[in-house]
Amino acid sequence: MALRAGAVQALCAVQPREKVALTQALHRDAERLDVERERPPAPGPVPGRPEKPLLVHPARVPRRSPAKPKGLAALLHAIAHIEFNAINLALDAAWRFEGMPREFHLDWLRVAAEEAFHFTLLSDHLASLGHTYGDFSAHDNLWQMCEKTAGDIVARMALVPRTLEARGLDATPQIQSKLRQVGTPAALRAVEILDVILRDEVGHVAIGNHWYRSLCRRDGLDPVAHYGVLVERYSAPRLQPPFNEDARRRAGFSEDELAWLSGETIRPPSGGR
Repeated sequence: MALRAGAVQALCAVQPREKVALTQALHRDAERLDVERERPPAPGPVPGRPEKPLLVHPARVPRRSPAKPKGLAALLHAIAHIEFNAINLALDAAWRFEGMPREFHLDWLRVAAEEAFHFTLLSDHLASLGHTYGDFSAHDNLWQMCEKTAGDIVARMALVPRTLEARGLDATPQIQSKLRQVGTPAALRAVEILDVILRDEVGHVAIGNHWYRSLCRRDGLDPVAHYGVLVERYSAPRLQPPFNEDARRRAGFSEDELAWLSGETIRPPSGGR
């Protein structure tokens, strides 16, 4: 099997365990696989996902205190849902976009495999608390942006890894702080899992930054200016502080980009298209 065909097979897998297994096996074989020039057809609906969790509007996702066992499980479930979506997002990038170098497809397959590992860590911890993925409702904001940017690779790189996923760099330390205050063995295990996720997510956002800038150079676009254009064009959320500036710098955000995010530049510089 070639790489992009394998990516879409995993993308269309419905059951989480199957998706994880296919993704990790494909990643292990990736270096020896050919990358097709043309996008292979999807063997089923994109993405494949189980009947549960029930997908609802974000405002209808219940918020519970992690100080209580069910509240901690709900928090872990919410993060597991993000990681499950992130597997699909990375597989979709590896499969969907044509005219990109081999390294692009390998990068996103590596991201998918690491997201699968994160999902497994969270699922196992959920199981130790008597729950499974699908026990709580969830929202679909991440995948909706994936669909909106399906025809624009520059927008995909700008608005998924370096916008929505980068928000995890900001949110994770705050979540960890709350879990340390809870202080139970289950909460502290969640802190350890989030350490792994945060470490890897810096690399994932860096991959998004790398390919976004590469595409901007290709198309003669100013990356800071064009980012503002894309935020408006695709109605992406305008992120609010506080920002984890250290993690964002390690992920490749420039000082100009951090200033724009913080509102120091009211409008992005001219030059976007």
